[in-house]
Amino acid sequence: QVQLVESGGGLVQAGGSLRLSCAVSGRTFSSSGMGWFRQAPGKERESVAAINWSGGVTYYRPSVKGRFTISRDNAKNTVFLQMNSLKPEDTAVYYCAARATATMSSVSYEYSYWGQGTQVTVSS
Repeated sequence: QVQLVESGGGLVQAGGSLRLSCAVSGRTFSSSGMGWFRQAPGKERESVAAINWSGGVTYYRPSVKGRFTISRDNAKNTVFLQMNSLKPEDTAVYYCAARATATMSSVSYEYSYWGQGTQVTVSS
């Protein structure tokens, strides 16, 4: 059984930083493309960042590029999302997702496994 467990969410003031972690078990992590998505109240889920199996290829949605960094540690079966210069509009539940293939994707339906989500709230 594949499990993804996110951690690191919380409440932070605008301009602050948070680091999200996602621990993966139950499948070969190093062969999985990984992604972070978010969903704000009343809005659709959207892609935030993605990374391929080796960490050599990444994707960022334009609104977070330069502020967020996705990375992975295949030895620890963990993917990270470092979020700096946070803005109130970054407030959402953040989800970690894993693909059944090694490449990355910004499309949610291309991910097979999902975590339960972690709340990020940015106050103004």
